[in-house]
Amino acid sequence: MKADRLRHSILTCAIALSALAIFCGCHVNRPGADHEKNQILYSAVASDPRTFNPILVTDSTSGELTGDLFDSLLRINPVTTLPEAGLAEKWEIAPDNKAITFHLRHDVKWFDGQPFTAHDVLFTLDVIYDPKVPNSIRPAITIDHQRITAEAPDDYTVIMHLPKPFAPLLYSLGIQVIPAHILEPIWKAGNFNHTWGIDTPPEKIVGNGAYKMTRYAQSQAANYDRYDDYWMKDENGAQLPRLHGRTVTIVQDQNAEYLRYLSGQIDVYSPRAEEVYPLQQKQKDHELDIQIPQMGIDTGSLFFSFNRNPRHFVKNGVTNPKLNWFTDLKFLQAMAHTIDKKSMIDLVFHQLAEPAVSDISPENKIFHNPNLKDYDYDPKLAADMLEAAGYHLVKPGVRNDPNGNRLEFDLTTNTGSPERNEMCTIFKQDVESLGIKVNYRPLEFTTLVDKLDSSFDWDCVLIGFTGGIEPNDGQNFYRSSGNLHIWDPNQPTPATPWEAEIDTLLDQGASEMDISKRPPYYWKIQQILHDQLPILETVRQQRYASWKDSLINYQPKVWGLYKPEWIEFKAD
Repeated sequence: MKADRLRHSILTCAIALSALAIFCGCHVNRPGADHEKNQILYSAVASDPRTFNPILVTDSTSGELTGDLFDSLLRINPVTTLPEAGLAEKWEIAPDNKAITFHLRHDVKWFDGQPFTAHDVLFTLDVIYDPKVPNSIRPAITIDHQRITAEAPDDYTVIMHLPKPFAPLLYSLGIQVIPAHILEPIWKAGNFNHTWGIDTPPEKIVGNGAYKMTRYAQSQAANYDRYDDYWMKDENGAQLPRLHGRTVTIVQDQNAEYLRYLSGQIDVYSPRAEEVYPLQQKQKDHELDIQIPQMGIDTGSLFFSFNRNPRHFVKNGVTNPKLNWFTDLKFLQAMAHTIDKKSMIDLVFHQLAEPAVSDISPENKIFHNPNLKDYDYDPKLAADMLEAAGYHLVKPGVRNDPNGNRLEFDLTTNTGSPERNEMCTIFKQDVESLGIKVNYRPLEFTTLVDKLDSSFDWDCVLIGFTGGIEPNDGQNFYRSSGNLHIWDPNQPTPATPWEAEIDTLLDQGASEMDISKRPPYYWKIQQILHDQLPILETVRQQRYASWKDSLINYQPKVWGLYKPEWIEFKAD
């Protein structure tokens, strides 16, 4: 009880200080913004990108900043959650479900004026399947360890051939297409992986999307102008997008981002739980002319994970004892019973969250497994489990493993997120109450990503992954060979029987063409993750969106923006 009071006091002070900063910010005078007059939408991201090459993207910021530069064959409607036309205006699937023919638009041009053709699609597939090009797309479109082959009978027709029927096909082909006339010589020369980094002059990035990047200043902003030859038109034949441009500011501190929204420096904002009620009050009191609806529950997953990568923990034939702990199911179960989700919901998310039990969000009505039983918060049970497994408390505050090594690990998350910082503070306090030393240090996001996917130098991380409608699109996370299989990525063969079973279930679920028969495969995957604990689920936030009343047709949904090309500011 004393620990609970201490935790409440620490976090209450932290939240109070944060709230003080926020409410002080409420008195900032909102400048006469020229956003509306110039039709420039201002938004923010929390970190710098790692690349402007859409094939190499593994982080959300890079995806955000390249998302408007390149179009895909298909796009997913966030309202219906169904595929709809993109660069392909229509398609036909063969009766045997082993071929699909795409008919491409004839009116699409790259930023340099060159026509978009079928060769660009074939080239993009070749790059994705190139084993020398590391990417997160390849696992999602690899079928029975084979690639999709493709041919182009003419410049505007692409026929793809599949090794066998593949149910997720239309969702998995939402791939941004890249220009062959620019990048094919570079790829053939072996330099693709070093192309379009963040030091590339924006005018050198040739896309076919709704906006062209005109400027990128590290840790400051990315600026975009409307691409006036964009193929999409509205119902009256008028040019889209309606906005004349975008500015994405890079704001690594969320409090600072909130203050920018309050002062009118950005036009759209995803509020944290502690900010929802103050924004609702400001809307009610007509202090701010904004909208702030609830969209639903987070579609992603926010979890703790322990590093199980032997390539990091085994050096010169010597195994770091941490690998034994982090692969010991009893240790992991004890950690799962040490996650105080109620305190996280009450203190961190102001009750605007719910416990997360499954990897797939309840917002995914088809594939979410509703039958999993959560690991109750029970520090005494956790301590008893550790004792029974040979992790003994040798003196107050010190617990050793069966070989006499003190239990101690590093904990990290990304900087700039007060919520994740507070969640880690709660977890650290509870774990240390068991006699396990926790060294907590948050890291700048790009540094953290490098540790997760390059150096593998980490022990325990709190991180979130965005969720998708089609679970097969998470192959790079679920599959043992996936580059985002965070606890032990890029395995040449499955390291454990349960990871091999997940690989098999992924193949079986993708091969089942009857949608009503597909969920059991993915429910089983969620059950395995729940039982084997490579990830320890925390909570899912209730998601709200907020934007200026002066914006028209801004329609955020839990699965993305609906018709973003239609967004504009009201005329004066």
